[in-house]
Amino acid sequence: MQRMDSINSNNLPFMKMHGLGNDFVVIDAREGEVALSKKIISGIADRHFGVGFDQLAVISKGEFDAHLTFYNADGSESLACGNATRCIARYLMDETSKENLILTTMHGQIPAVDLGNGVTSVNMGKPGLEWNKVPLSENIPTLELPIEGSPTATGMGNPHCTFFVEDAEKINLEEMGPKFENHPLFPERTNVQFASIIARDQIRMRVWERGAGVTLASGSSSCATAVAANRKGLTEKKVQIELDGGILSVDWREDGVWMTGPTMQVFTGSFSKEFLKSL
Repeated sequence: MQRMDSINSNNLPFMKMHGLGNDFVVIDAREGEVALSKKIISGIADRHFGVGFDQLAVISKGEFDAHLTFYNADGSESLACGNATRCIARYLMDETSKENLILTTMHGQIPAVDLGNGVTSVNMGKPGLEWNKVPLSENIPTLELPIEGSPTATGMGNPHCTFFVEDAEKINLEEMGPKFENHPLFPERTNVQFASIIARDQIRMRVWERGAGVTLASGSSSCATAVAANRKGLTEKKVQIELDGGILSVDWREDGVWMTGPTMQVFTGSFSKEFLKSL
């Protein structure tokens, strides 16, 4: 992929990627700074007038293999994005022929491993189980919040609120998602998951992402749901998460929560100078 010199160049190259339908615009800025305002990000996110994405990721030079910065479709920044991290890890592994990488984010270091056959695994780090690690606005237990449905709160670099329900398919995400995303217990808003336990090693989960809405998959949400289910005694530490876009494997180990699955680079392109000026 051709890299850009700056946001002011004639064109701004990008890649479109997805992990199980959780889709991303990725900008490789390792050889030049990119200044992206909230207005530009939300303009790119528009699925009619822009390109559309669940999150936008910027790759920059880092202490190790690369540093990643993530933005939601509304222009807000997110400290973590598991599926985007896997997609970018796959891209960098193909570029360098490395089988192991260390990526950094504002949440910390993320090891990534090539498992072969296009499958990539990343360690999303240890979950935040205390109220201030989610974060919540009050010092209360995170296992069962004082909210109707008794959801579990988990920090995975971003906040999560997981409801365990009899049938996730019957949940109206468009109605329930924003209701809990903006709950006063979550000062930074929250991702919201509705999960049904299929077996001790299998969960059906649907997700509403803060700043993005309904998405076909979410890596950090899958990790948070697996952690919450195990804490409540519903599953083992290693589970398959069945999402609208496909299946992720999540394994809560001593060194962190590992997430594994396929990725796809769909196409490369460039934003025209005219389009960027219109935003």
